[in-house]
Amino acid sequence: MIPKRSDFMHWAKTRPRVKYDLALSGILNLPFAELDVKLSELELHGDNAYGYRPLVEALAAHCRVLPENVVTVSGGTSMANHLAMAALLQHDDEVLVEQPTYDPLLAVAEYLGTKIKRFPRRFEDGFKIDISELHKQITSRTRLIVLTNLHNPSSALVDETTLRKIGELARAVQARVLVDEVYLEAMFENAPRSAVLLGTEFVATSSVTKGYGLSGLRSGWILTEAELAEKIRRLDDIFAASAPNVMERLSVSALNQLPKIAARARSMLETNRRRLNNFFAARDDI
Repeated sequence: MIPKRSDFMHWAKTRPRVKYDLALSGILNLPFAELDVKLSELELHGDNAYGYRPLVEALAAHCRVLPENVVTVSGGTSMANHLAMAALLQHDDEVLVEQPTYDPLLAVAEYLGTKIKRFPRRFEDGFKIDISELHKQITSRTRLIVLTNLHNPSSALVDETTLRKIGELARAVQARVLVDEVYLEAMFENAPRSAVLLGTEFVATSSVTKGYGLSGLRSGWILTEAELAEKIRRLDDIFAASAPNVMERLSVSALNQLPKIAARARSMLETNRRRLNNFFAARDDI
């Protein structure tokens, strides 16, 4: 029997707390005091049965899609991935997952009882996706191709040309492509458009967690075509009656302040990258 757990997430939650944590995967959390919000703007309750409408519209504008293409998720990108995969896959379906990848993606595919095949993203190739190798893995039973962009853990970017080729392979066997785009947010204004805009075979997930230091909001989303979006919303009925209204209202405030929050994040990233590059430049043993 497949264990229903993620050993990686258990380690991440229970590892020792240290002064300098090189295992962190996002921007340092934004203090609440730096989020310009008044308590009078918040409510414990509200009309958010299938997503708080101001949040849906703010995310649609941010992602350059229509509101009907947005599913809001209280649980960050990990829960968004879970919902998307649960809506797209049946027991014993074949799913292709990149290797290496973000461990919970693989754990969800195992939890759903799918037949998992891996396609490599090799260090020596700059972690690029080899379309010919992917083509060899796909069969008529393939229902989903799963990848991360920026790649987790390497941060390699999958360019639009490659994504389109992956979409063509999926379309040929009536499969979908799930792209976890949470780290694209860390490219800020230089981020390419979401893969969901390349065709209906694409489903994209993301959140404000990693790129902006807003992990406490657990505000995630799924982008997909309208019919599948509605299916995912109805599936979420069995996971959560509705999201915390306070979280959704705070998320709208954060999205309205995103340029300021992104500037803070960008400054941190630039400083850290400079220090890391200087460290590597001074070493010949790494």
